[in-house]
Amino acid sequence: MAMTDIIIRQETTADAAAINIVNISAFEGEAEAKLVTALRQSRSFIPDLSLVADIDGRVVGHILLSRIHLKHSANETDALALAPVAVVPSQSHRGIGSALVRAAITKATSLGESAIIVVGHPPFYTRFNFDSVTRWKLQHSLPVPTEAIQALELQKGTFNGGSTIHYSHPLLQFFQHGGGAGSLSRSPE
Repeated sequence: MAMTDIIIRQETTADAAAINIVNISAFEGEAEAKLVTALRQSRSFIPDLSLVADIDGRVVGHILLSRIHLKHSANETDALALAPVAVVPSQSHRGIGSALVRAAITKATSLGESAIIVVGHPPFYTRFNFDSVTRWKLQHSLPVPTEAIQALELQKGTFNGGSTIHYSHPLLQFFQHGGGAGSLSRSPE
């Protein structure tokens, strides 16, 4: 299947059930689908940054970027968390995950967002210029290995001087209850 057959677009209300199915099948459980629902109901949800991969009217992938904050000693900066990104297993290894990540980065940049933080499979995200949070001296409180957290500056200087990453309540709950472990060992291709 050629990449031209894949349409990346903003999710609509009609896509909610299909997005749940994508996340349940990709992660073999309901945790990520419940995370998407919780994020949609939170103040951190940004409708323009919930994207689906559509093939012939069928949703086969999903990516969500939501609002988080970077706290510096004197101020706070808005940033984005990338979580989750999922592709139905029958469509994996076709570049859909990569297309979703590229589209999300492009859309976030066009909206003037400052940075994206992701907890995931480092070899996959380094392809998109994400780098370890240790490079940027970013602190976090998630119960995941620091090497699994990567960051991408969309506006140069966002990470200057280091910061502490403050996640939204739904994301904190998700990671504190063991969510996300599957994304640390696999690529969302």
